[in-house]
Amino acid sequence: MYIRDLQSELLRLNKTFPVQTITGPRQSGKTTLCKMAFPNYEYVNLENPITREEIATDIMNFVRNHSQGIIIDEAQNLPEIFSAVQVAVDEDKSRRYILTGSSNVALLRKVKQSLAGRTIVHTLLPLSMHELSEEGTLSADEYMWKGFFPAVWSEKINPTDVYKAYYQTYLQRDVTDVISLKNLNQFRRFILLLAARVGSELNAQNIANDVGVSVATIQQWISVLETSYVAFLLPPYFRNIGKRLIKAPKIYFYDTGLVCFLLGIRNPQELNTHPMRGAVFENLVVCDFMKHQFNFNLNSSLYFYRDNKKEVDLLKEDGMNVDAFEIKVAQQDNTSFYGGLDYLRKIYGESIRSTRVIYSGDAERDVFYGGLYNYSNFLKCNFE
Repeated sequence: MYIRDLQSELLRLNKTFPVQTITGPRQSGKTTLCKMAFPNYEYVNLENPITREEIATDIMNFVRNHSQGIIIDEAQNLPEIFSAVQVAVDEDKSRRYILTGSSNVALLRKVKQSLAGRTIVHTLLPLSMHELSEEGTLSADEYMWKGFFPAVWSEKINPTDVYKAYYQTYLQRDVTDVISLKNLNQFRRFILLLAARVGSELNAQNIANDVGVSVATIQQWISVLETSYVAFLLPPYFRNIGKRLIKAPKIYFYDTGLVCFLLGIRNPQELNTHPMRGAVFENLVVCDFMKHQFNFNLNSSLYFYRDNKKEVDLLKEDGMNVDAFEIKVAQQDNTSFYGGLDYLRKIYGESIRSTRVIYSGDAERDVFYGGLYNYSNFLKCNFE
């Protein structure tokens, strides 16, 4: 059992908001988190059709009778419950409800319709590096291959089995719930092609050509992957500096274990020599920054930078300040790592608050750029 960083935010905000809503991918640990944060709250799972039918017979009575705290899992399966919760908290602001759901579109639609101003929405992604710190420092390859789904770590289930089941369930259930697939094999090919492009700029036309569908279909499928927390797009960084900037976003997955599964990587040793190793490591780091943003409700934004001369892997914008990171899968420091960071400083000057290199090797030393982070040091890095 792992203490989730989001738990402290849930407890803090429970004093202010009568309703808290938690969304995120399936198997990311939403139910476990809620039960750990609120052990005295009653728990109901609306995935269970019998429970759902019983509650549906008199929703208002059910909601009012659990005013001292209840966790309602997969709340989107009973849409009427959102209006009932709205009425209940309007009657008595001391009532407390925790709603969860893995169907981001359905859940957030009902939240906006019925609970605007009454709830705060959280996103729980799979385990972060910080949350796994009690495991000790494993190799970068082990972290990347195992991925971060809680079942892999707490229940010691083979990662291949976990991601195979997740992949099959996702295709057969979640995707077909959202879109009508005429050819499931085309969608499978699409996901495999995306996995082979993590850390790369998204070219929908090229993918459409390879899959044999339209660009509009590819864009729809990517939107589905985003809303179901399978993949996300990292936007390019723009400021009006008269540069010819790249405008296409980069594609990443929310879990490197799923990427390794899709790439057919069977163990950490295979990953160590795989041509995609650098891209998967970049995916891990970028996603861990994303988790930090969600876990602590931070307002900073993440980007990458690229023009016709240089590229920087990750920028974190906080107000007018920017922290820049170069991500390298390497065993030791190299002067070639810093070209993009130096270039960025020359362009943006004092608005670049810090520049750092995060790499997968074992050596560590301080450098002028504000800190060189090897992988073990990266685990302890304070991203704020």
